[in-house]
Amino acid sequence: MKRTSTYFAKNGEVEAQWRVFDATGQVLGRIARDISVALQGKDKPSYTPNTATGDFVVVLNAARIRVTGRKLLQKTYYRHSGYVGNIKSFKLRDVLETHPERVITLAVKGMLPRTHQGRQMLRRLKVFAGGEHPHQAQVQGKPTVQAEAR
Repeated sequence: MKRTSTYFAKNGEVEAQWRVFDATGQVLGRIARDISVALQGKDKPSYTPNTATGDFVVVLNAARIRVTGRKLLQKTYYRHSGYVGNIKSFKLRDVLETHPERVITLAVKGMLPRTHQGRQMLRRLKVFAGGEHPHQAQVQGKPTVQAEAR
């Protein structure tokens, strides 16, 4: 009887591709889920938990993201400098006006592992508020991935 073994990808065996997501009209949490799956490589048959098998992800039109319910007024982001009494809070509406790319980055960051590998995955995420990006050479010839509108 022949025994088969499970394939585990090694570092450098799986070549990372470049994917482009258009966030126009997409719900924040749903597109963040799709991006985190692509960064982790969970949609590939060569997925290995302890190896970076994910792709590079470019997100366009982050300023046109959609949120449901009353999140624009109720969702709050916090930042703390480490000094006593120096916590700062920001509403989602204000962050979308000033730095819309941070909203997607923080949503994806919360879905990635809290390890060294998760931080490496987050470095592969490139988010832009508009429709232009400087990574045309890497993405050239590849179709734009449109997340499913729901």
